[in-house]
Amino acid sequence: MSYVSPLPSAPRVDFRRYLGWLAAALGMLSVIAIILLVSNVSAANRQRDAALAEQQRSFGVMLQARSLESTLTKAEAALGRYVLSSDIDVGRFYYQEWRRAGAIIDRLERDTREDPAQQAMLRRLRLTYDERGRELSQSALRTAYGQGMNGIGLYHQAARAESLQQMADLLNDLIASERRNLSSRSRDATELVNSSNRIASRLSMFGILLILGAGLLAWLTARAVGQRRLADRDMEASALRAEVLEEAVALRTAELSDANERLRAEAAERAAAEAQLRQAHKMEAVGKLTGGIAHDFNNMLAVVTGGLELARRRIHNRPTEAMQQIDKAMEGAVRAAALTRRLLAFSRAEPLMPAAHDPAALIAGMTDLLDRSLGEQIRVHTDLAPGAWPIWVDRLQLENAILNLAVNARDAMERGGILTIRTANRLLSPGHQADLDPGDYLAIEVSDDGCGMSAEVLDRVFEPFFTTKPVGLGTGLGLSQVFGFVGQSSGKVLIASAPGRGTTVTLLLPRYTGLLAVPADAAPARPVEIDATGRTILVIEDDARVLSATVDTLIELGHRPIACNRPERAADLLAASGPVDLILSDVVMAGMSGPELVSMLVRQAPDAAVLFVTGFTGEADEADFGGYPVLRKPFSMRALELAVDSACDQRPGVTPIAA
Repeated sequence: MSYVSPLPSAPRVDFRRYLGWLAAALGMLSVIAIILLVSNVSAANRQRDAALAEQQRSFGVMLQARSLESTLTKAEAALGRYVLSSDIDVGRFYYQEWRRAGAIIDRLERDTREDPAQQAMLRRLRLTYDERGRELSQSALRTAYGQGMNGIGLYHQAARAESLQQMADLLNDLIASERRNLSSRSRDATELVNSSNRIASRLSMFGILLILGAGLLAWLTARAVGQRRLADRDMEASALRAEVLEEAVALRTAELSDANERLRAEAAERAAAEAQLRQAHKMEAVGKLTGGIAHDFNNMLAVVTGGLELARRRIHNRPTEAMQQIDKAMEGAVRAAALTRRLLAFSRAEPLMPAAHDPAALIAGMTDLLDRSLGEQIRVHTDLAPGAWPIWVDRLQLENAILNLAVNARDAMERGGILTIRTANRLLSPGHQADLDPGDYLAIEVSDDGCGMSAEVLDRVFEPFFTTKPVGLGTGLGLSQVFGFVGQSSGKVLIASAPGRGTTVTLLLPRYTGLLAVPADAAPARPVEIDATGRTILVIEDDARVLSATVDTLIELGHRPIACNRPERAADLLAASGPVDLILSDVVMAGMSGPELVSMLVRQAPDAAVLFVTGFTGEADEADFGGYPVLRKPFSMRALELAVDSACDQRPGVTPIAA
């Protein structure tokens, strides 16, 4: 019997020992695949989103360019309406649209800062926009100053300027450039999308590995069920804590919402209170001015009525005293007329009629009006240089300019202060002021110690409709009117200011080298000499009482007046009366203005002189009078005599006649 020893059996491999390692390897492979997939897809998506964003930017640039074109069109159309209607709200809309166009150009410059070619286009567009703004601002300024016809002419001239076509060409070039960029960016975006799809397709094979790994990980997940139960309990506790936290957040949010509503209500109440306070301040200022004017008028009327009543009682038994009372009544009437003219000048209802004036006497005569307008908190100090040179200006418009500057200074001194008005003679050498010829000038400085202005405000201070005052407290036309008036008088406005250091506005006006005329109301009284020869005068006046008084005065002066109470009858009366020496016409009348009527009558009587009389010119300005003299109402017999003689002797002239 043989003995066979058994062979050793092969060792059994326990694969369960390696399942964990295999699961870990598959998990790591899955993680790597996911990271690769996510990173590649994310990179492709970022590139695609960047390309789409560039497309969107191109669309935005083209839309902004079209919006700029539309805004410029609306602004110029609004300016046209403003020039025709002189409506301040329409002018303010033009100014807002023009500034909005400038803001769109700023956005275009920001959006195209990475494109040098487009930046160059926008620099040229900005220069053309600024040039166009200066052309249009001249029309707006003339209209704001009440020179409607000049504003219309400048507007039509600006409509034919080269800058308009240049802006249109630049906008079209910008849009064409952006369209080319858009086409290139669209191709790039399409290529990036296709590349993203290819990457996603190549990486989709890793999905198979993920599925295999999922099967293995399912077994591993079964082992983790027990641990998951513990984790679930922890999650339930976390969810409970989250609910408590959400309730606390909701409660706090409700409290914040209630606090926000209370703040809004308080803000609305504060805004309403501030509006009421501003209105109260405005009414207080108007009340002070009108109260002072009413006080002055009552005093003047008391002098007139009292003097006339005493004269009537004493005319028979004490004629000398009666004449004294009549002289006092006349003085009161002249003072009332002077105050009325200042009010008309303040409301811009007087034509621009320059004459030679002594600046020191003119400023000294404004003391009462300044005191009434500025209130008790503002002290007015005058420093009038002796021997100040005379100037050739419209007195009422200069007074209006000084009053405008004084009111602005008052608003800058909220707690009161000192307003200084100073005059000085200045000799400008060549090159001292770019816009002024060298020579002799009179400087009128209006200074305050108020809050001052920043450099940004100074750059725009003379723009029509620009104001730093709250809504309802300023139109933005005061300084632009001062600028326009001084420019028409061949002068210049200088302004110096800094925050906290006050403001000084200087009016430089050319020196007048002729003789100062003596106003009629300041000339020594003398008896009116009656012209025995007399003149035939056609008197056109639609107010029956004024017509009667004027006719009686002319008869007293020895003339032969022909009364006409309606403008439409003037041509027939002129034809029936034969040759006349003078046509004396009111300016503002029902149905037809004086300048319109005279333009018709002078063709019928070309040899007749013309004299306008008015107390309110309405829409007429110096150009509408055709160079004929103007006598302001109310006028004295002496003033009427001088006006008739001057008109008949000199024929058409531009010299204003003071009453």
